[in-house]
Amino acid sequence: MKVYVPRDAAARGLGSDAVAQAVQREAEKRGLPLELVRNGTRGMVWLEPLVEIETQSGRTAFGPMTPEDVPALFEDITRHPKALGPVEEMPWFARQTRLTFARVGLIDPLSLQDYEAHGGLAGLRRALAMSGQAIVDEVKLSGLRGRGGAGFPTGIKWDTVRLAPAPQKYIVCNADEGDSGTFADRMLMEGDPFTLIEGMAIAGLAVGATRGYVYTRSEYPDAVAQMTEAIRIARAAGVLGPSLLGQGPAFDMEVRTGAGAYVCGEETSLLNSLEGKRGVVRAKPPLPAIEGLFGRPTVVNNVISLASVPWIMANGAQAYKDFGLGRSRGTIPLQIAGNVKQGGLFEAAFGLTLGEIVNDIGGGTRSGRPVKAVQVGGPLGAYFPVGKFDTPFGYEEFDGQGGLIGHAGVVIFDDSVDMLQQARFAMEFCAVESCGKCTPCRIGAVRGVETVDRIAQGDPTAMPLLVDLCETMRDGSLCALGGFTPYPVMSALTHFPDDFATAREAAE
Repeated sequence: MKVYVPRDAAARGLGSDAVAQAVQREAEKRGLPLELVRNGTRGMVWLEPLVEIETQSGRTAFGPMTPEDVPALFEDITRHPKALGPVEEMPWFARQTRLTFARVGLIDPLSLQDYEAHGGLAGLRRALAMSGQAIVDEVKLSGLRGRGGAGFPTGIKWDTVRLAPAPQKYIVCNADEGDSGTFADRMLMEGDPFTLIEGMAIAGLAVGATRGYVYTRSEYPDAVAQMTEAIRIARAAGVLGPSLLGQGPAFDMEVRTGAGAYVCGEETSLLNSLEGKRGVVRAKPPLPAIEGLFGRPTVVNNVISLASVPWIMANGAQAYKDFGLGRSRGTIPLQIAGNVKQGGLFEAAFGLTLGEIVNDIGGGTRSGRPVKAVQVGGPLGAYFPVGKFDTPFGYEEFDGQGGLIGHAGVVIFDDSVDMLQQARFAMEFCAVESCGKCTPCRIGAVRGVETVDRIAQGDPTAMPLLVDLCETMRDGSLCALGGFTPYPVMSALTHFPDDFATAREAAE
């Protein structure tokens, strides 16, 4: 009997360890041989713990499971009250276009054999037969853009590093996933870590780098442990080390863990932290692609950007480019969270409307109340009202509506939310997380909290002051922390003016 029980952090938080132990005990009690696989999550978090049993007709899912539900798994499973059928046939899952996350939840995350059996290392093997320029050109042609927030073309960044003369170059993976409502990086590192390893190795081949670092969060102990073990396995198998797969140049890597500073998600702060310095923003230029880690040319890419590369190299740039909308090519892992009925990770090609994501995929609010606002792009993302739900999910399309995709976190709020308080939270968040290097962010955010409080107390002079302050922070901040804080504040003010007016009326 082969049973899959996720050990993804979300599944564990919902009780998957206890379910796995119950499966083990029940098999021992009945004297049945058992192969228990602790896989990654399939992404349907509202159904976790989601148990799968391998049958003659494929894998059948059951969930959400409790230890009390386990004994019935060893009886007639067709009559189990929590039977869901094959995962691939479930409408929520079947509607996805799984490229980057194709193996997550399907394989044993730490089995290199499983990884290769499902297409792993095909991209690296192809890359080993190509020149660095040819690899970069393939990534450029695919249209892949940074999935960490900025949306900068990945191939152009790689080419800058490739052309920079230096005795040492580095690949740095930004896995410091600090945005609220985001979990794609963690899910991939826990559910398919070899994909990230392969992507970083291909990047090393492309630019001439021989060393890589995965910089992640101390809040992600499971991901840290999984990545560390996967790197050890890859090194022992000769995938990493003095020669990539015994055919190419050297490339090795390691995991480094940050101390929980949100600003270290900004690439130059991350590099300072990686060097053992305080995590403060560096002035640009020089760009990290020219003078990055230890003053050497460095590729800094997000987890999903690097993990998308193996599929591109294995299947061709054009196959990836065939998905998407406008200048937003390929797929994006939507992370649907907040007050939502069906929260989880949904990988799809760019182009779905925000309304489809919230209502069709997310199923509306968990509370059953009407949707009032949706924040896309983390705590610094704009709030979208229902009237903007026809906006297609694409970089330029969101920018045209005063928003940003960021790391593709989609956080849903019902009509009980107070948008003035949400605006205040954005300023407070910036004040707490600012590295303190530039005045508009360091001082502006503190003044922002005070100004929103004045609006709440009925001060009519505070509203234009808040608008002016947002413009100063947007135009004068050294990095995106201060520069993007005006997005949630101004969108709340623009789209939900009644919440601000109500606060003033109540104060008066």
